[in-house]
Amino acid sequence: MSYMKEFTKGLIKENPNMVMLLGMCPTLAITTMAVNGVTMGLSTTFVLVCSNLVISLLKKVIPDTVRLPAYIVIIAGFVTFVSLVLQAVAPDIYSALGMYLALITVNCIILGRAEMFASKNKAIPSMLDGLGMGLGFTLTLVLVGSIREIFGAGSWFGIKIMPEFLEPMTLLILPAGGFFVLGTVIAVVNRLMKKKPREITCENCPNAESCKDCSAKNGGDR
Repeated sequence: MSYMKEFTKGLIKENPNMVMLLGMCPTLAITTMAVNGVTMGLSTTFVLVCSNLVISLLKKVIPDTVRLPAYIVIIAGFVTFVSLVLQAVAPDIYSALGMYLALITVNCIILGRAEMFASKNKAIPSMLDGLGMGLGFTLTLVLVGSIREIFGAGSWFGIKIMPEFLEPMTLLILPAGGFFVLGTVIAVVNRLMKKKPREITCENCPNAESCKDCSAKNGGDR
């Protein structure tokens, strides 16, 4: 198993937001500012890595009949820890994230990785899987949040960057703007990832042995 592959797959190729379309609720709700995206993304990444590690270590101990409830309890413990830390260190951001911070517990990205990966693999690959998926999620949140804040409020991370003579597009920091920006980002990423079809030639044709044209090009029957 390639550790690098387990880490990098969640960044773009299997990005939970832009490719698998998971975790859409917090992505649309809290990305009015880039700093909210950073905080939510890193909080989710921490929970992903820690819960994947614990679930991987306990996968042979947890009975199948209570598998999902056990996962939720484990995840909820780490979410509570993150919430308490943010409430003490950054109360303004904690208030801005609101209930969406607590809803990390039932985020389908975290439950999905616990069920599909951590419960079937060893500790290190599970941690790398969680780290990659979490950073991929963070990347989307920061990108969408940056676009909405820059063009919708004229600032970035709270710093005014838009010239006075330009009027911000307030629509982008409204719910409708979130749908528009996220949809555009997903469309661009999917277009960039779309591979061109491979040209079929005699060298890579699966029917080359029975094809008369290929045989003729190669100097006779095979």
